[in-house]
Amino acid sequence: MNALAETHFQFPGQTAFYRGKVRDVYSIGDVLVMVASDRISAFDHILPRAIPHKGAVLNQIAAYFLQATSDICPNWLISAPDPNVAIGLRCEPVRVEMVIRGYLAGHAARTYASGLRTLCGVSLPEGMRENDRFPEPIITPSTKAEEGHDEDISREEILERGLVSPEHYAQMEAYTRALFQRGTEMAAAQGLILVDTKYEFGLKDGRILLMDEIHTPDSSRYFYAEGYEERQQKGEKQRQLSKEFVREWLIANGFQGKEGQQMPVMPDAFVREISDRYIELFERVTGRTFVKDTHANIIARIEENVLEALNQI
Repeated sequence: MNALAETHFQFPGQTAFYRGKVRDVYSIGDVLVMVASDRISAFDHILPRAIPHKGAVLNQIAAYFLQATSDICPNWLISAPDPNVAIGLRCEPVRVEMVIRGYLAGHAARTYASGLRTLCGVSLPEGMRENDRFPEPIITPSTKAEEGHDEDISREEILERGLVSPEHYAQMEAYTRALFQRGTEMAAAQGLILVDTKYEFGLKDGRILLMDEIHTPDSSRYFYAEGYEERQQKGEKQRQLSKEFVREWLIANGFQGKEGQQMPVMPDAFVREISDRYIELFERVTGRTFVKDTHANIIARIEENVLEALNQI
């Protein structure tokens, strides 16, 4: 299975390179070339095998939603010249991720099950069951770590520590709620529920811009709307489109990213399942058919497309 594990380009005028959990980021002056690899992470660990088509799915969903929300919030994107590549403005990252949750799921549900009734300084209602809808969406930020685990943090702590100015934080909160509302509406049109997601912002010339990606399976969780209420009433698990099933597989195989735990071996069948589910998510979320790129040399294709795009900037 042809997959893009990592890249090692040297583009003309390149000034810096950064490898994230999933993306390889090349700086060229005020421009970033962001290559979405097929790496996959869970519990803040990169899994040992790359997932075919995963990077292309991630990049194309992000470009789709960045273009569909640019009227709400300015963003960094200039172009997406390749299935795996986005080119955009280099911003000064705000070291806070804006997590917004419409439902009690994932990390919030695990926190709730432990008996806690506050998350990031936000009070959680009593009597909720996993996957119940919150009365209104809650914002539960986290600090964006250079390495290791991101940490939950409250609005008050963010302002106390001076991580963001009060004005910029208020703007980020407003953008977060508006983006989530648009994402919720777009998901509903496709028979899906946008459960929770996160947004990353940066500063460019003193202005807040949405960075990175938006409403992809790496940053968002979706439920199927059909049958949601019935499953909740019966106490059944929700059908979802996200990478939560990857986390569940890891947990079932004894791995949660904790010290001393061994990363399980991923069999071919599971790698194919992840790939298929990412493609399904693309098609369900966007309403478009995913076109699998069959280029024999992914690296050569990316380099050619990026060079052509850079020449046009």
